[in-house]
Amino acid sequence: MRERMNVAEVAPDAYRAVLGLEKYVHANLDRTLYYLVKMRASVINGCAFCVDMHSQDAEQAGESVRRLFAVSTWREAPFFTERERAALALTDEVTRLGEHGVSDEVWDTAAKHFAEKELADLLVAIATINVWNRIAVSTHKQPMDV
Repeated sequence: MRERMNVAEVAPDAYRAVLGLEKYVHANLDRTLYYLVKMRASVINGCAFCVDMHSQDAEQAGESVRRLFAVSTWREAPFFTERERAALALTDEVTRLGEHGVSDEVWDTAAKHFAEKELADLLVAIATINVWNRIAVSTHKQPMDV
């Protein structure tokens, strides 16, 4: 599959704007949650580029390969804390945002585990990885070193 476009070259100001969100999230979100959210949304969206990149980054940051694989089946896997499960559930619903939005149950559970600022940062992180996924999937961005 051939890459259709390099958005960073064609629309550099737009790319830098999304990169600004990414830098904010990277600086403000718990590192473990950062990688779990990126992996989960990327798996849901079928973004091979992001799954490849973020799994390598997470492993280098100390995340276990076992947990990274289990992100795709997080509901059944015993490897995640209640806080991480709340973040993954929110990631699922924000990523698959349908006509009813995020359920009160998922939101309320997340709000129990995260302070308001943490929840805002988590929401921005989920939104940001979804932007990256949509750019990469739409342009057929390929994993590096292929």
